[in-house]
Amino acid sequence: MFDTKIQSYINNNFINSSGLEINNINPSDGKLLNSFNENSLKEVDEAIQSAKQAQKLWEKIPAIERAVYLKKIGDKIKDNADRIVNIIVQEQGKIKSLAEGEVNNTAEYFYYMAEWARRIEGEIITSDVKNENIFLYRVPIGVVAGILPWNFPFFLIARKVAPALIAGNSIIIKPSEETSYNAFFFTKIIHELNLPKGLINVVYGKGETVGKYLSAHPDIDMISFTGSVETGSLIMQEAAKNITKVNLELGGKAPAIVLGDADINKAANKIKNARVINSGQVCNCVERVYVQNNILDEFTDTLSKVMENVNYGNPNVDNNIEYGPMINNEGLVKVEELVKSASAEGAEVITGGKSSKIENGSYYQPTVITNCNQNMKIIRKEIFGPVLPIVSFDELDEAINYANDCDYGLTSSIFTNNIKVAMRAANEIKFGETMINRENMEIFQAFHAGVRKSGIGGADGKHGLYEYMQTHGVYISYGD
Repeated sequence: MFDTKIQSYINNNFINSSGLEINNINPSDGKLLNSFNENSLKEVDEAIQSAKQAQKLWEKIPAIERAVYLKKIGDKIKDNADRIVNIIVQEQGKIKSLAEGEVNNTAEYFYYMAEWARRIEGEIITSDVKNENIFLYRVPIGVVAGILPWNFPFFLIARKVAPALIAGNSIIIKPSEETSYNAFFFTKIIHELNLPKGLINVVYGKGETVGKYLSAHPDIDMISFTGSVETGSLIMQEAAKNITKVNLELGGKAPAIVLGDADINKAANKIKNARVINSGQVCNCVERVYVQNNILDEFTDTLSKVMENVNYGNPNVDNNIEYGPMINNEGLVKVEELVKSASAEGAEVITGGKSSKIENGSYYQPTVITNCNQNMKIIRKEIFGPVLPIVSFDELDEAINYANDCDYGLTSSIFTNNIKVAMRAANEIKFGETMINRENMEIFQAFHAGVRKSGIGGADGKHGLYEYMQTHGVYISYGD
């Protein structure tokens, strides 16, 4: 059990709220970790107003001085890494090695975004008018609301806070109700840095109350949300009332296409890694596998053996595992229902296919399903669990059509040793990202973005930073 009750962080003050009490549960064993009280809308408004005042001063500070604060935040995270890892393992069910990677990447992300202080660029544009120059500046967008998911809760703090701050914005964070303590601990360590008052605020509560209020507030200039399509759509509806900018990373249904010339062992292991990470609860996890018929049997046999050898369990007591529990029983039931629907539609579960109750946690076996087709629910709906359905194909055109026949469009992958095939597939697959012969995991300096229902805008790199800025055109006439 965590030792301190969660408090919101508003205008550099820790606040004890008195709203609805929400429990923080360890998904690995179902035990109570802590609780918090939902912020009142008045308190949320106080956070917004403090952020609004802070932003006016913050944007006037040179970017290189803002970077100093980001580096200090990164240092604080490094100094407290072991404690943060323990928090993530307990409240999210992440295995220790993955939690360690998340914490390290969070610190590194602050360092990376700090490096952009001297790289924010504008443009000089030729005018049609004599004796006139046109300057195009990139300027802060204002007050940002960052609404976080539960699957990478600590890293997503950095992904929203770091670019917002280096660009000259202030921010209000609302963590997921499932994973709120790591955000509270974040505020405890940054409180020691004497950041400008109101620059970073953290409020707590449900999406339908606190999240909705943030999304519809006229003093919020941008909403950055990571989560489900359904919630993203609701945020857009609220944001539309004020024509507020939205940046959305939503669901995924990543296809992996395995060609007949692929290295079968390599493909099977890479796909396994890209499926069981975080119990399959990642938006860019491989969600469906398309395998060319000439290697279908061999690949299916190899993948099944690889998945059968995956160890899973309680990450609080076992470090020799590849994944832990589902975040809650609701997530487990969703996976169970999709696997049952596949069986009812004629698919065959060849390994796994069942839930496991370990110490009252919600776990699902690593699962491979064959004889699937494009119209099955398990191929069309996001699974978000350690399950791999396989569809066979004859020609590349067929596989590309299958991959693109989807509501989502975040991450995709191709396994082939033919560079011509790889390049053609990469050009024709309509997804935000395509991985060739590797796992589905992005890096800081690229641009993590989706198409269709996978989102609007993106994160990381130069383009991710510029999501948090707007342009200001200045026309200067210096003569007749």
